[in-house]
Amino acid sequence: MKLHELTANPGSNTERKRIGRGHGSGWGKTSGKGHKGQKARSGGGVRPGFEGGQMPLQRRLPKRGFNNIFADKPVAINVADLAKFEDGAVVDIAALVEKGIIKKSVDKVKVLGNGELSVKLTVKLTAFSETAKQKIEAAGGKVEVI
Repeated sequence: MKLHELTANPGSNTERKRIGRGHGSGWGKTSGKGHKGQKARSGGGVRPGFEGGQMPLQRRLPKRGFNNIFADKPVAINVADLAKFEDGAVVDIAALVEKGIIKKSVDKVKVLGNGELSVKLTVKLTAFSETAKQKIEAAGGKVEVI
């Protein structure tokens, strides 16, 4: 293939709509804007959420509480997920990412007590539920809060 043989994919290059160039073009006279009204004017139209003067939905709904968008939400894993590790392993965030238990490295991981554990592990994570602590220690492992 040579440079002069390159072509665009069919349909990728379309002619722009030239409005206001006579009625033969199909976009003459009112240029696709209909007759008069707010939406026909230059700079006209209504803002997003405007409902013609009716009280808009975002103002009709009750507002309660506060959602902190900067809060660190811990990723929850279960004791059953730790069974993927071999006996005597040290489990931390990097090890969880490596095994594919969590998708990417995060700041906080909490271990919940769902499932059973039969291998002895040293788990170094940010938070544990009481049942998770008991199950890890019952299997002969250690729990370290970092």
